[in-house]
Amino acid sequence: MSFDETSWIVRAPGDFERFEASLNGAAYGPHRHDTYAIAITVAGVQSFSYRGSRRHSVPGQIVVLHPDELHDGHAGDGRHFRYRSASVAPSALQEALGGRALPFLAEGVSDDARLHAAATALIGDLNQDLCGLEYDQAMLDLAEALSELGSEQTYHRRVDLQAVALARAFIDAHPDSNVRLDDLERVSGQDRWQLSRGFRALLGVSPYRYLIFRRLDTARAMMNGRTPLAEIAAASGFSDQSHLTRHFRSAYGLTPAQWQRLNRPRPV
Repeated sequence: MSFDETSWIVRAPGDFERFEASLNGAAYGPHRHDTYAIAITVAGVQSFSYRGSRRHSVPGQIVVLHPDELHDGHAGDGRHFRYRSASVAPSALQEALGGRALPFLAEGVSDDARLHAAATALIGDLNQDLCGLEYDQAMLDLAEALSELGSEQTYHRRVDLQAVALARAFIDAHPDSNVRLDDLERVSGQDRWQLSRGFRALLGVSPYRYLIFRRLDTARAMMNGRTPLAEIAAASGFSDQSHLTRHFRSAYGLTPAQWQRLNRPRPV
């Protein structure tokens, strides 16, 4: 996997992760993340392996990748491809979903007009921060579009939304700690096994995977090209540099070094 001077990722302002990327060849290795990836293909052919099949998206089509689903990314025609993407946390959709299981789009690529409108509201303009009422409305519209198109993954027991929210808040507050199911059981007031099943139903990943991603958030925020990876690993809760690198590649399909090279100023 290699990147030339025409490969780049440019991030939008604000805390909500949105970006535009220009990549070529085999851009990403197989990986899983804890968010929905909502993308619009801008140029070229954006191809990826997903749920046992090759999928292809051309300009104007919407890509929807479900949390914790293995996928990769590459140019479908051997040339550069460009896309805009938002990483949407399942927790951001739960206010609209009301505790229902996450909607699932098995195809991964869509031409649906309502979903296109919702995606455009998220990533149509990456020059401005998306916040306040505009952000809230974008999440509501996206949740409704996904629910209309997708199916809910089966979960037969009732999920306690409040218990999951309490467990998530505890992990958010202690990402570099050795969080155990005992801790989550205590703060949520729910049996650990029922909590774990409900956590995955509402947020798409297990509590442990959610914890790893919060540590990776800390690590990425520290990657400035100057701070040693070993220091970043220790500060973000990983045992050592190799532990960080292994989880980083599993989550993003890139090594920390590749990620830092891509996240540079866009060429004029």
